[in-house]
Amino acid sequence: MSAISTPAEPRRTPLHRLHRQLGAKMVPFAGWEMPVEYAGIVAEHLAVRTRAGLFDVSHMGEILVAGPHALELVQHVTSNDAARLKCGQAQYSGLMTAEGTFVDDLLVHKLGDEQYLLVVNAANLDADLEHLRANNPMAAEVRDLSPEYAQIALQGPLALEIIKPFSPAPLATIPYYWFIQDRFLGFEALLARTGYTGEDGFEIYLAPEHAEAAWNALMEAGRERGLLPCGLGARNTLRLEAAMALYGHEINRQTTPWEANLGWICKLEKAEFLGRERLARLRQQPLQRKLIGLEMIEPGIARDGYPLFHCGRQVGQVTSGSPGPFVQRNIALGYAPVELATPGVELQVAIRARHARARVVPLPFYKRAPKP
Repeated sequence: MSAISTPAEPRRTPLHRLHRQLGAKMVPFAGWEMPVEYAGIVAEHLAVRTRAGLFDVSHMGEILVAGPHALELVQHVTSNDAARLKCGQAQYSGLMTAEGTFVDDLLVHKLGDEQYLLVVNAANLDADLEHLRANNPMAAEVRDLSPEYAQIALQGPLALEIIKPFSPAPLATIPYYWFIQDRFLGFEALLARTGYTGEDGFEIYLAPEHAEAAWNALMEAGRERGLLPCGLGARNTLRLEAAMALYGHEINRQTTPWEANLGWICKLEKAEFLGRERLARLRQQPLQRKLIGLEMIEPGIARDGYPLFHCGRQVGQVTSGSPGPFVQRNIALGYAPVELATPGVELQVAIRARHARARVVPLPFYKRAPKP
């Protein structure tokens, strides 16, 4: 008889005990046990849009690419142009297949001329590491640093005000998608002005043993300002309102940047990279499908995977959908033929046994107002 294998226990972040104390609803996610909500998704979402929210994102993967050929490897496997980065700058990019589709999406941070920190999705960490090592003829160093980091994201219009007292770094002067390596609560940390919510904010990378102290200090400082702990549920609705792609939904190994409205991270003018040849060919051809934004005209929520119809014919499907707590509409992302991707076009979403009307709208659904 063959042995019966049992599922591996989900991993826990360094903040797991605090989440339990705060009464978070915990769920399995990408091999981890993570908080999905505390006070409720809507309350947490609105806190981030109007005040601030604190997220545990320690499940994310951190990969170091180092050595004399570090830039060469990063350039070879990603679609954006890392050669443009200055030390202390980050960029959003795609980790590409030879067919010009996504192995993952990621953030590339230039730590130094021979050091790049890649922050990848938790569910894809092992596959990303394998992909990097399999496409590394230049023999750059590739090392999984994930166990060495906890990651906390402070997001919202009051994020800077809350975080400033805890670091001597000139945080107010850090532009969006830049970072600084300095002290936070006296601990070494990487403080990046990045996020996945559509708001201003910071992602704080520090040693796991300091995570609880950092979380507690931020919560205490932000409590009177309306800071709330936030879970994966609000993180998802926030990124959806901001029309930010989620791997496995809007992008995957069958999706190109052109289809996903991510042509801006695809730099064909740089030296050869995985998938460049096919992407260049596709660029010269008419797109067949495109990622669109939808708002529901009739009652109903367009959930992930629901079919899209036009004139009685199925033309695509929803990739992400939910109520938008701040925009106060039921919204969705999905793929449809290019000829149906114009704002104002009506489609129907198959919600169980009925077809509910929806309208194509411009993206993003939400964009924060520029600073005065």
